Order: sequence, then structure tokens, then C-alpha cells
Amino acid sequence: MTTPSNIRLNVLDQSPIRPGATPRQALLETVELAQLADRLGYTRFWVSEHHNTNTLAGSTPEVLIAHLGNHTQRIRLGSGGIMLPHYSALKVAENFRMLESLFPGRIDLGMGRAPGADRLTAYALNPNNQFNEKDFVEQLMDLQAYLRDEKVPDTIHERVMAIPQSPTAPELWILSSSGQSGLFAAHLGMAFSFAQFINGNGGPEAVRQYRQRFRPSPELATPLANMAVFTLCADTEEKANELRKAMDMQLIRFNRGEFRTFPSAEEVRAYQFTAEDQAHLRHNHNRVVSGTPDQVHAQFIQLAAEYEVDEITAVTITADFEDRRRSYELLAEAFHLTPTNALQEAEAA
Repeated sequence: MTTPSNIRLNVLDQSPIRPGATPRQALLETVELAQLADRLGYTRFWVSEHHNTNTLAGSTPEVLIAHLGNHTQRIRLGSGGIMLPHYSALKVAENFRMLESLFPGRIDLGMGRAPGADRLTAYALNPNNQFNEKDFVEQLMDLQAYLRDEKVPDTIHERVMAIPQSPTAPELWILSSSGQSGLFAAHLGMAFSFAQFINGNGGPEAVRQYRQRFRPSPELATPLANMAVFTLCADTEEKANELRKAMDMQLIRFNRGEFRTFPSAEEVRAYQFTAEDQAHLRHNHNRVVSGTPDQVHAQFIQLAAEYEVDEITAVTITADFEDRRRSYELLAEAFHLTPTNALQEAEAA
């Protein structure tokens, strides 16, 4: 049984562009949040990949991770995730071997097969992308072979290696908002992360299926899973409800195909949910956890028990950057995370 004392907390940051802010400001805020999460004692800080959008600034996780590595000390850094069908397996292997060489023992390679954009943009990124499962699985297998330095006779791996060589390797994760990619993770012996912030239904069952079908690999002897959920933590219920309303509005916009900047506080106060909106609210309900620290703590404990995981990833977007910072601070306090300076003092003793 998962208990409050052994739940680890992670961050997935999408570099959202706030109302009135620039993409550069969004990226600088991602850096500031990574430093905050590092100080507070979070376990992982992942950054996402999106394209052809004016609402999110994170398009190249591998570049951003390199910058974050130079501005943090301990926290694991990763992609949430690299959209593998856009790229060659060799290039991804070399990007993350470089990161692992620069920041050994701190790099997670999270991979997905969603476009992270519209189909036209996906075509522009890789005109040969057929969007089929077979190609994705073959890419995953190629990636493993490159990272293992396998010299498989009569294959490209006999003559081509991924550099730089490194005594350690990035941790491999498959990200999914459905159960199918979880089965790929199980078959290949990779870790699995379920995106409940994208799909509010079916997550616990997808993780159970992953565990039941898991096959040990040289990198991972036993199943490793986590889940990610939109998280809004505030000092008061009133503030939490305000943040929740803004998130609900944005999700409703996305459901309608309206990809606009996150709603401002003024827009939130003026907006009244319609009868049509109520159906969207019900559909999106499980994608978001919100409330005071005690309320969010209780909801996280319940999620950890349902998924049978010991780590949860928070995805927090607000119109005001200070609300975003505060949410992560309150969450860390609720779970009594050990700050970096306390770890350093313990090691020095």
C-alpha cells in the first residue's frame, strides 16, 4: 500500500505562454520552476514537445534539458516527451547520450508517438511518418540497441554506434494517454507514465496491464510507473476554485478546437459556464486535481492507491506565474519533501 511518506513528486512543464507574456518569458519561467523544484526536493522535472502553437513555447526538449542541467543540481531532468516518430532513433539516442554524458545519472528519456501538433506539422517534421504502431515499436527497439551498443549481425547496429560513449544511460520511459503504448513499454522492459491530464479515464487499468505483461530488460528488472495530472494547489479554497475555473475554461476551449492563450483572471471572473460547457466539465473532471494543500494531498494519496504507484507528476498552468510557483511550493510542503540544502547538510555531516 502506498503511503504519504513514500510518494515522490515530479513536475511536467509545458512552458505555457501566459497572457501578455512572450515565449522567451515562458522559457525563463520553466528554468525558474526547475530550480525551484530542485530546491524543494522534487524527484523529476520533465519538459514537453509541442509544435505550431502560440500557447506553449517548448518545442525541443533536448535543447531545454541541456540548459536546465546547467541551472540545477540534483533533480532528474527529462522529456515528457520526445515524439519519436518525428526523428531517427540514432539522433534521439545521440542527443540523450550527450545529455547523460554531461549530467550523468540525471537524465530521463520519455517518449511518445502522438504528433504533439497537427498532422500537417507532423508531416513537415517527418514526411515519411506513417503514424503506425509497427514503425514506432521498431524505433523503440532501434533506440534500445543504440543505447546498449548492441552489435547485431546483418543489421545497421553492426556498423553504426551512438556517441558519445557513456558508462551510464538515460532512463527510458514510454508516455501514453491510452493503454496501447503501455503494452509496448511492458514488452520492451521500459518504464511507463500515464497522462491522466490528457485522458481522465482508464489510467489505473492501463498501468495494471503494463505490470501484468512486463518483461524484465537489462535496464529495468521490475515494472516502474507513474501518472501525471493537472494540479492546482492554493492557500485557500476560494483561490483554488478560481484557478480551477481558469483551467476548466481552457480545457473547454481545447475541446472545441480553440487554441488560445490561457484565460486571464478578468476573463475567468466574467465567464459563465453554459449548459453545453457542463458536459465538457464532466468529461474533463478527472484530468484536474485542485484545492488546498490538505485537499490535494488527499486526492494524490487516492490516485497513488488507485494506480499503485509511488510517484505522481504535477502539471500546473496558471495565468499568473506566482500562482504556479505557489502551487508547487504548497504541494512540496504537503508531502514534506526534503529540500536540497537539507540533503547537502546531511551528506556533509
